[in-house]
Amino acid sequence: MANHKSSVKRIRQTEVRKDSNKYYAKTTRNALKTIRATTSKEEAVVLLPKITSMLDKLAKKNIIHKKKASNLKSSLAKHVSSL
Repeated sequence: MANHKSSVKRIRQTEVRKDSNKYYAKTTRNALKTIRATTSKEEAVVLLPKITSMLDKLAKKNIIHKKKASNLKSSLAKHVSSL
């Protein structure tokens, strides 16, 4: 158990942030699966900006690396253009 009040608070904050980060990362992964599974170009074109925004937000908060976000956005754009 933690010895200081501040470390107890830090543990609480870390748990809350971990749950929040896990939620947003999982939501984004599900959106990536959705856009990759779609065969309709119109639907994919509508989803692409939303997913791009989600990836940018995750990278900004350091939940995923900024280069990983960039690679994912690039591969998604290539996938949508090939539909």
